[in-house]
Amino acid sequence: MGGRQRLRFLADKGSFQELFSQVEGRDPLSFPGYREKLEMVRDASSEKEAVLCGTARIGGAPCCLFIMEPYFMMGSMGTAVGEKITSLFEYATEHSLPVVGYTVSGGARMQEGLLSLMQMAKTSGAVKRHSDAGLFYCTVLTDPTTGGVTASFAMEGDIILAEPGATVGFAGARVVEQTTRKALPKGFQTAEFLLKHGFVDAIVPRRDQQQVVSSLLKLHQRGEAL
Repeated sequence: MGGRQRLRFLADKGSFQELFSQVEGRDPLSFPGYREKLEMVRDASSEKEAVLCGTARIGGAPCCLFIMEPYFMMGSMGTAVGEKITSLFEYATEHSLPVVGYTVSGGARMQEGLLSLMQMAKTSGAVKRHSDAGLFYCTVLTDPTTGGVTASFAMEGDIILAEPGATVGFAGARVVEQTTRKALPKGFQTAEFLLKHGFVDAIVPRRDQQQVVSSLLKLHQRGEAL
């Protein structure tokens, strides 16, 4: 499900106000073919970057919302994605708003090297400041949520939801098996496996997500309305 499609499915009609739309990735390392690939995926996805950020209402409850875009380099996290998510949390902290985040990602964007990995610490710092202000953060993990996104803001929510059957993990299953030299249990890195082992709070089908997220926002509501 694309980001704009998921937005229409989740947010109250006409309530979404996009933020930081001007932020887009560059080619900081002059990586071969990266600039051309960015142009291609921007044309194909009609998005400037791999995450959509803004304010919205979900079932009448105000929030800040980010939705990662699978059709933009599989939601990979580069400097622009990290900047947009960090800015959203800073905006939410300033305006005393909760944050709802939908993650889908292949991980950090290799074409930006260490700069993409630095976004793990940058986004996590913004999440921590938001939490220190006593504000609520809910993540919804979709298929797949992997790599540096999993190792940072995806798993830092106060409540973590997941879609049925979603693949969630840091390194790939084959890499884990080769490193540990042990066979992995059945269903390893699925949402159901994570729920059983306490890494996810609930598995919520798409048809129920608006109601569940809205209820959670209302339980934690504070500050001024949008």
